Amino acid sequence: MATVFPKTESTSPPRTAPKILAVGAAGAFAGMVVPELAKRGAHVRGLIHDPRQTVAVRNQGAAEIAVGDLSDRGSMDAALEGMDSMFYIAPAFMPNEAEIGVNAVAAATRAGVRRVVFSSVIDPSISELVNHSAKAPVEEAIIESGMEYALLQPTLFVQGIARSWQNVLRTGVFAEPWSSETRFTRVDYRDVAEVAAIALTEDRLLYGTYQLCSEGNLNRHEVAALMSEVLGGHIEAARVGEPGGGSAGDGVEKASPMDKMFAWYDKHGLLGNALILRAILGREPRTLRSYLGELAASASPSTTGGSR
Repeated sequence: MATVFPKTESTSPPRTAPKILAVGAAGAFAGMVVPELAKRGAHVRGLIHDPRQTVAVRNQGAAEIAVGDLSDRGSMDAALEGMDSMFYIAPAFMPNEAEIGVNAVAAATRAGVRRVVFSSVIDPSISELVNHSAKAPVEEAIIESGMEYALLQPTLFVQGIARSWQNVLRTGVFAEPWSSETRFTRVDYRDVAEVAAIALTEDRLLYGTYQLCSEGNLNRHEVAALMSEVLGGHIEAARVGEPGGGSAGDGVEKASPMDKMFAWYDKHGLLGNALILRAILGREPRTLRSYLGELAASASPSTTGGSR
C-alpha cells in the first residue's frame, strides 16, 4: 500500500526543528507522544493506517500525515523519507510483531534516520509473555543498527483500567482474568510519552534502556481499595470467572497468547521500580490513584454497584 503525504496541508518546519516519524500516531498511546513532541517544537509526521484519522492526528499536533502499513516495505520507506528520527510502538499482540518491528528498524536505517526511540515493555526477556518477548529482537536490531537510540520499557499501563471502568461502576466489582493476589507496578502512559519526547528531542537519554514505572506494587485488593476511596463506595476485587467477577467478555479478549500471559500473571505479576522515571521527569510520576480520580470525576459515586 502506497504512502500518501498531503503536502499541500502540511506545515513547513522551522529549519532547526527535528523531523520525527511517529508510528501509530492515531493510536491511544503513540497519540500521547505526538502532542508532547509538538509542544517541544518538533516537526511530526504521523504514520496512520486509515486516512479518516488524519484530522484527529493533525489536531494532536502532527504537521504531516503519512498513510501506510507497517508490514509494507514501500510505505515504510516513503513514510521515513526525510525524517531525522522515529518513534516506534507496535500494536498489542500484532501478528509477526518481531518481524515487523525488525523490518521497521531496517527501513529507518535505509532512510538514513539518525535516532529511534522504541516503546518496548518491561522484562522483554520473559519467554512466557509473548507480547514481551516479541520486543526483544526489535531491541537487538536497534542496538545493532548504528543509530542513536533509547529503549523505553514501561510496565502495565494505568489506562488499561478504563476498559473495565463502566463495569466497575455498574457492578461494584473490579475483575481481571488472573489472581487477585499477585502484585503489579503500573505506569501512566502520559509519563512514558513525556520521556519519549525527551529522548527524541534531547541527548541526555541516548543509548539507555529505561524501566518506566510509577510508585506502588499493588495487588487487586489494594487497587479496589483505591477505587473505593475515589468513588466513595465499596469496590470489591474479583477474578474474571469468579462469582461477581464477570466473564472474559467484560473488556478482556481471551486468546491463546493472552492465556499464557494470564498464567504468568497468576504466579508472578509484574514488578518494577519508580526511581528511573522519577529521575528522568524530575518530579514524582503520576499515580494510579490520581488516574482513578480522573476516571471517577466523570461519574457520580451513586452510580457504583453498591456497598457489597
